[in-house]
Amino acid sequence: MNKRSFLRASAAASVTIGLSNYFSRRNTEDMATANSDFEITKTDREWQTLLTPEQFRVLRQHGTERAGTSPLDKQYGKGTYVCAGCELPLFFSETKYNSGTGWPSFYAPIEGAIGTSIDRSLFMTRVEVHCSRCGGHLGHVFKDGPKPTGQRYCMNGAALKFIPE
Repeated sequence: MNKRSFLRASAAASVTIGLSNYFSRRNTEDMATANSDFEITKTDREWQTLLTPEQFRVLRQHGTERAGTSPLDKQYGKGTYVCAGCELPLFFSETKYNSGTGWPSFYAPIEGAIGTSIDRSLFMTRVEVHCSRCGGHLGHVFKDGPKPTGQRYCMNGAALKFIPE
């Protein structure tokens, strides 16, 4: 390999590594997302015994369920949506609406129930929503929701449980 080829390959590798680090990095805004920073902490093995594989993938590995796959998207009964990991109440049914996205959507969380952080994965910047008690990944919040807040909390149904009144 000549010097020019080596320099090109080195530059390409540096750019690739730099972009990869940039897009996968998560900066905290409202609270830290490290597992040890929450009231409820468990090892991955402990979470896996408590959660279904899909719940574990979404809550603990920041996964996203396929749109339209959660029965909670079409759930409109009265009740409370709680974290599937620790059962902290997150959203009241009165704040749920049909966003047409295929995910359960709410315009406001219960006060103090959620935290947020910046998510730079998938070549975009979004605001990630997580449970304030166990740190489980719930979904994202966007600024295209209905009044009165203008927010759309787009949640993974696998991250939630519905407790009817």
